[in-house]
Amino acid sequence: MKTSSAWEKYTKKEIKELDQLSRSYRKFLDHGKTERECVREIIQQAEREGYENLNEAVKKGKKPKSGDKFYAVNMEKAVILFQVGKKPLEEGLNILGAHIDSPRLDIKQNPLYEDGNFALLDTHYYGGIKKYQWVTIPLAMHGVIVKKDGTKVHVSIGEDEEDPVFFVSDLLVHLSAEQLEKKASKVIEGEALDIIIGNRPLADKKADKNEEKKEKDPVAAYAMKLLQDAYDIEEKDFLSAELEVVPAGKAREAGIDRSMVIGYGQDDRVCAFSSLEAMLAVEEVDRTACCILVDKEEIGSVGATGMQSRFFENSVAELMALTGQYSELLLRRALANSRMLSSDVSSAFDPTYASSFDKKNVAYLGHGMVFNKFTGSRGKSGSNDANAEYLGFIRKVMEDAGVSYQTAELGKVDLGGGGTIAYILSLYGMNVIDCGVPVLNMHAPNEVTSKADLYEAKKGYMAFLLA
Repeated sequence: MKTSSAWEKYTKKEIKELDQLSRSYRKFLDHGKTERECVREIIQQAEREGYENLNEAVKKGKKPKSGDKFYAVNMEKAVILFQVGKKPLEEGLNILGAHIDSPRLDIKQNPLYEDGNFALLDTHYYGGIKKYQWVTIPLAMHGVIVKKDGTKVHVSIGEDEEDPVFFVSDLLVHLSAEQLEKKASKVIEGEALDIIIGNRPLADKKADKNEEKKEKDPVAAYAMKLLQDAYDIEEKDFLSAELEVVPAGKAREAGIDRSMVIGYGQDDRVCAFSSLEAMLAVEEVDRTACCILVDKEEIGSVGATGMQSRFFENSVAELMALTGQYSELLLRRALANSRMLSSDVSSAFDPTYASSFDKKNVAYLGHGMVFNKFTGSRGKSGSNDANAEYLGFIRKVMEDAGVSYQTAELGKVDLGGGGTIAYILSLYGMNVIDCGVPVLNMHAPNEVTSKADLYEAKKGYMAFLLA
């Protein structure tokens, strides 16, 4: 069963809508290069659409009614949105779930050092990356530094045109005979991904004539002085910092036809954005609508801000308590009766690497949103395998709404694999299936998506929330 390009069906009006959505999406990518930045952007958009902080509603003892909108935030790294439906929560929710963390380089807690007249910051990579892709490209640093007194300092260096950028160096090709004999996984080692942040020594006029009084590491000292002047921090403040190194620069249109978007962090922010857009666009729902946007998926959904935490379950319980419908049994019924789209990306067919894909069971860029009945690896290990009955329901929802969609597997059976948050939500007994947007260059510093697939994803997510 072949699918066709979604572009073939669009009217001029739809093309205009698609381009506007793409512009908003690129801005979202630019403003949200970390999970904290994403959460701030999401809250701003939600509040403009009338969403209220769930914790504040709890304090006020507010009695929710159909159409009321709430959001809950978890440690500034995860957020859940609810729109109360006409039906009791016990009958279940329609849930969209995506993640807002992406592969990157994290700054270590004791990072600053000097070597060879360079100031460097030691890093530890986060998530699954091809390490060699991160050398010699312009990098930016985003994050927060928390001082002992609790003061929180937001850091962003490398995004404004006048900002400096950072980089990881690589060995010149003229001396790379031994390096090029290594396996791709070893060409660049994890401990070699330290970023160069300076080459200029601290000017110490008083010590010019006294070698003993000169700064031991003058280049690192000058780099630290510049950070201190800009952010009022000291070196020990790195101990309580979360600083993320990401590709510098804005998301761009790609292709002479401007049909694609290239930029950092599209896994999984393309699904987070389209889920958010759908959630903010629906006006009235029968079943309570929910949009989960979480952290830590790239490292197993662990920790207090990952999907394995109790944040989602606790938030649903708080909402049920506000409505006067809460008990442990009713909560269990609500979760079991829910249905979910685990909104995560899938691999797109790449003709350059065609041998890695089963052409009959792969997603094609521009052919619409993609459903993965299962993910996992090899013999479906670690997979959520959606029920046929649920797939039948989803097919009807999508086709009734005129959504272009396709089905796929990640790649050929024994070549590798991957997972999502789907299996975690399925533990409640709810129906879950993975679906999202096909991506080229997945987990690379710059990933590629189709504007058409973004547009169809938003349409599909809206149809699901209204089902």
